[in-house]
Amino acid sequence: MNPFDLSGKVICVTGASSGIGRQCAISCSQFGATVVLFARNEERLKETLSLMEHSQKHIAFSVDLTDYEKVSQVVKDAVAKVGRMNGILHCAGISTTLPLKLVTTDKLEAFFQSNVFSAYNLTREFCKMGNFSQEGGSIVFFSSVMGKTGASGKSLYSMTKGALLAGARSLACELAPKKIRVNTISPGVVITPINCNLPHISDPERRKITEQQHLLGLGETSDIANACIYLLSDASKWVTGIDLCVDGGYTAR
Repeated sequence: MNPFDLSGKVICVTGASSGIGRQCAISCSQFGATVVLFARNEERLKETLSLMEHSQKHIAFSVDLTDYEKVSQVVKDAVAKVGRMNGILHCAGISTTLPLKLVTTDKLEAFFQSNVFSAYNLTREFCKMGNFSQEGGSIVFFSSVMGKTGASGKSLYSMTKGALLAGARSLACELAPKKIRVNTISPGVVITPINCNLPHISDPERRKITEQQHLLGLGETSDIANACIYLLSDASKWVTGIDLCVDGGYTAR
């Protein structure tokens, strides 16, 4: 018996149209899960589906997770089509490097809506009666090393990721009677198509500095996806309320 096997499980992956979210969806399919994909870009969702194992058994929904009324309906539709959820992997979110003097009220609202409120609302919707498996399962929020370490210009982003760390611990206590585990995963810098265009990766000198901050160098999307498989699977059935830091040694310094 493979404790990491996801066969028979239904997993929802948000942010599944690119980067880490796309790889997580692919990896979940490779480990046997039926995957429900959420993201805003319909065309890129189709691309993700085409890369997955047994693509015909998975379903995708183009949805803005901050549109709470639509999310509620999409959750109902997903459960009606593929059955109750066994796991949620909330990869969707936004990032920025922005000094305090440039942070506006609108920016605060947008970042907390995208990174915190959407995760909390999605969890609430899936935990309504009839939507989550009676056998329990696993919920994983994406935090970041910036949720527990500091860096100039990262205060806004860090606040949202720190909120997920705190919220997940209390949700783990609240949902444990339903056998639903709640954990977070905190990646370091991972090479994705989007990151490759950012200065800390695209500029050779800045990339060298970024690499040196990670004892094992920069990560790949599969490094994060593999850790997520663990948290979604029965291999972690006695793990809840923790943050799994997958950062190549960034926080070891």
